[in-house]
Amino acid sequence: MAKLTLSPKILDVLDFGTPSAERDISRGLEKYFVESPAYQRVRTGAKTILMGNRGSGKSAIFKVLAKRERAAGSHVIELSPEDYSYELLNATMAAEDAGSWAKQGAYAAAWKYLIYVLVMKALARKGMRLTKGGGREIHKYVRDSHGAQQLGTLSLLMSYLKRLEAVKIGPIEAGLRTRELDRLYKLEEIQNLLPALQNVLESQRVVVLVDELDRGWDSSEDAKAFVSGLFQACVSVNALHRNLRVYMSLRQELYDDIPALYEDAQKHRDLVEKISWSEESLLELIAKRIRYSAHEKGFDVEALERAGDRACWSAVFAPPPPGMARDGSFGYMVDRTLYRPRELIQFCSEALDLARGRTSRLPVPYSAIERSEYGYSAERTKDIAAEYRSQYPGLLSVFEVFRSHPHTFERAELEMLCLELAFGDIPTRGTQSWLPLREPNDLIEILWRSGLLTAQAVDNGRFLGSHQVQHLNLAAVRRFRVHEMFHASLGIVPANG
Repeated sequence: MAKLTLSPKILDVLDFGTPSAERDISRGLEKYFVESPAYQRVRTGAKTILMGNRGSGKSAIFKVLAKRERAAGSHVIELSPEDYSYELLNATMAAEDAGSWAKQGAYAAAWKYLIYVLVMKALARKGMRLTKGGGREIHKYVRDSHGAQQLGTLSLLMSYLKRLEAVKIGPIEAGLRTRELDRLYKLEEIQNLLPALQNVLESQRVVVLVDELDRGWDSSEDAKAFVSGLFQACVSVNALHRNLRVYMSLRQELYDDIPALYEDAQKHRDLVEKISWSEESLLELIAKRIRYSAHEKGFDVEALERAGDRACWSAVFAPPPPGMARDGSFGYMVDRTLYRPRELIQFCSEALDLARGRTSRLPVPYSAIERSEYGYSAERTKDIAAEYRSQYPGLLSVFEVFRSHPHTFERAELEMLCLELAFGDIPTRGTQSWLPLREPNDLIEILWRSGLLTAQAVDNGRFLGSHQVQHLNLAAVRRFRVHEMFHASLGIVPANG
């Protein structure tokens, strides 16, 4: 295949987009969005619980889904971090043991109430008081019960929780308390409106999206009940009608941090879509962004449209010296990610920014990739540690222990290092809640799951990370390697260095 050479003018206008889907949706995300099998399953409603690591593309799927549903005439309700606050919930709600009340059930009931009310309010805004088939009843309820109050999303949720809390903890006679709780858990206030809502949904579609539940996550009792209750509510509400779909996105670390959620998810595994990326799909993602950026400015449009994904990449990024990477500059850069789109976009953007001012044409020289690697690596090392701050506070100081060590460890060497960490022979900061006396195998598992370590599953085979294989018998692995993404930040000499 002939080499693709791009106009020098593209260097100044090339843009890989932003790492944030919230900002990217207004800049053309829908045009260069990769319609993965995961997206297709979510779009059809086959999967309603979206799970993945930070930066894996959960918000991008939701933003594109919302835009396309609106274009098709659906009512779309998007709940974002501004609509909930774990700190406020934790400060306001009584502890579970204060009144022997099951918080997960209370939050599930409150979530169902909130979602149904939000759906009815969205439908009522379309003048349903003039329609038949349930519209009048719904409009009357919204007008009489929620017309004057105009409570915000969080306030509406908390008001229902406080009603449940008052019955559970307040001085109410036992029989009356049981009847009142039963009434609240069964949503009697709106239960008689559900048949009317089903009738309206025959001709109208409503999509509810709850995203970024990790924002402000504090691993508190209320935070866990909030998320696991939402999971239960999603399953319940989605059974009402095919034209009402509630989606939630969930970060993998939160899922691992909530035992009750894990138990629920096992019962509804068929509803959970776990996002994963391959090298091929990440290459497609960058190639689509290259083509879109050039198309917007009218440069080399036809040539890029005809070119394959690999040719698009090679036209923008020059290869490294022979032997530096297994698959040219793409292999070099993708090997320094955990297969998350946000990481590759960030690395590519930083290399491109460094190249501008130092060269007048594409491809970006390999030296720019090298120069941008330290900043990228340092930022990703901090970000990965921050992702696990609820489960493993101080993880960054554990990462720092690997500074200037060899890149590869025999199992015995790694176990000894883990023992020294667990017994405090190697000091760390902020790890008192989880690190002391941790078994070496447990710590190795944590470091592999978080992405710091890769494991050689077969003798003389490739080292694999948790982003490449979901399950691996780590107990049988004899050799481990620090992932290349962390090398520059931790001063680790690479394998070919």
